[in-house]
Amino acid sequence: MKTESYEMRKEYDFGQAKRGAIVPTPPNKTRITIRIDTDILNWFRETVNARGGGSYQALINQALREYIENQENDWEAALRRVIREELQLASSQ
Repeated sequence: MKTESYEMRKEYDFGQAKRGAIVPTPPNKTRITIRIDTDILNWFRETVNARGGGSYQALINQALREYIENQENDWEAALRRVIREELQLASSQ
């Protein structure tokens, strides 16, 4: 087995270096910094681990997407409930 030894140079040339993320961001994804309560983050991580692995970030994304999609349904359900209640009040008078 060949053993290679590496020595540190006194100077390195970073003239061609680029700043930024090493891994490019996939399309339709935005890199952000966000603060999430530790217990919430731990729940997502534990849930992903219990399912056999994967991405806790994808699970958070899915939960947020479901929440957004259900907002329209919640609005419609609330509106229908209010209309039914008002119709009942109007018919009892």
